[in-house]
Amino acid sequence: MEYALTQETPDQLATECLIVGIHENRGLSEAAAAIDRILGGEIAAIVQRGDIEGKPGQTLPLLRAVGKAERILLVGMGAAGECKPMQYKEAVARAALSAADLHVTTIANFLPSVPVKDRSPVWALEQAVVATEDALYRFDRLKTRAPARTQPQSCVFSTPGGSETSARDALAAGAAIAHAMSFAKDLANLPGNMCTPSYLAEQAQTLATRHALKVSVLEKSDMETLGMGALLAVARGTHEPAKLIVLEYHGNGTGAPIALVGKGVTFDSGGISLKPPANMDEMKFDMCGAATVLAVMQAAADMRLPINLVGIVPTTENLPGGSAIKPGDIVTSLSGQTIEILNTDAEGRLILCDALTYAERFKPAAVIDIATLTGACVIALGAQAGGLMGNNEALGHELEQAGQHATDRVWPLPLWEEYQKQLDSNFADMANIGGREAGTITAACFLSRFTEAYPWAHLDIAGIAYKGGKDKGATGRPIPLLMEFLRRRARPA
Repeated sequence: MEYALTQETPDQLATECLIVGIHENRGLSEAAAAIDRILGGEIAAIVQRGDIEGKPGQTLPLLRAVGKAERILLVGMGAAGECKPMQYKEAVARAALSAADLHVTTIANFLPSVPVKDRSPVWALEQAVVATEDALYRFDRLKTRAPARTQPQSCVFSTPGGSETSARDALAAGAAIAHAMSFAKDLANLPGNMCTPSYLAEQAQTLATRHALKVSVLEKSDMETLGMGALLAVARGTHEPAKLIVLEYHGNGTGAPIALVGKGVTFDSGGISLKPPANMDEMKFDMCGAATVLAVMQAAADMRLPINLVGIVPTTENLPGGSAIKPGDIVTSLSGQTIEILNTDAEGRLILCDALTYAERFKPAAVIDIATLTGACVIALGAQAGGLMGNNEALGHELEQAGQHATDRVWPLPLWEEYQKQLDSNFADMANIGGREAGTITAACFLSRFTEAYPWAHLDIAGIAYKGGKDKGATGRPIPLLMEFLRRRARPA
């Protein structure tokens, strides 16, 4: 999709579909009112009849021309002055889908001119790009008979209040974030027989070439030399070679980098502690953390953020086999700490702990790991928010505030010392699980034992990284949150 800005009025734009907002209580947005005057009150009459009530996300196409526009799409925006950020994004997404149903190729969207509560017009423009691209995303490259449809190819947005430079920057930022989300979704939606650790390494190398990033890929022999016994233990049951992918983006001289560590289990059967067969196909999404890291590195380079980043992706499959790790096995991590494996399906923390120790060598300003780590987080927070834990209150607050602003929310959970004793082992320094109680927290407690050298935050994205059921597919979250966090960090004090 190509995006552009315009300062033309709704009646001046040549487009196949003109999108304007309708408020509850029979109110018209500024753009809708301008069209209504040209049509002699036709839109007001439609609203008075109750054909559209203005509730957020409602749509009503009018198959008639006005000015240079071939048709009009009315979109509900809620009460005037009370459109909330999440409602706004939902309305933009619904508008994009409705436009696609009309089989148009060009859109002129005036929804960014509708005020959003507690947000700036520039925010509304940026989020309009993200919401539009997200709504129109489809993954059908592997279908031999993909559904025939006409997708919008270009979208013109009304320029919001403020400087034109700010508007152009918002448009570019929205496109960079949207494209990163699509990239992450493409990776995660691929099946496990295609998106292997080697494939992720190839994608990282392509990304590095395209954006002049530094890349290194550690192979099994490299990890054996270093002593990454936890990561390699998970890989023992698979024929696919494990990798440790490292990408570096230098946008700010010699400043200490932010390190992002993404869990990259390209398929998780549970290993010897085999998962139930129902919905096991969704375990191809267990590398959404890895996809997020690669996509954020792309977006940072596209936006030329003045910040230094390191992306670390430990990646492997977790399969049963004659050489697979077994419950009761003890492995030695890169940190030198020993781990008793009580459940081989708690493998994500094993590959992450070695990656978190490896991150120390970059002397990071902060480390954030992103992982589809626990089903317990899905039970606790559902699909609305990811779990947030860590060892630095200020860092956690930054991430929480960034998520609120980007409408890509996380919620803090306690990481009290009292939870640590659930990881006690009779035979090793720690066990890899802490029992049924507080499973999300004890997983983070495990990781915390490898992060004492730097400020660290853990994002458990098991509930937000993908959807199941009829809408099955990756979501691209928490890329908006992380990009907002990094942009705030990159701004001069």
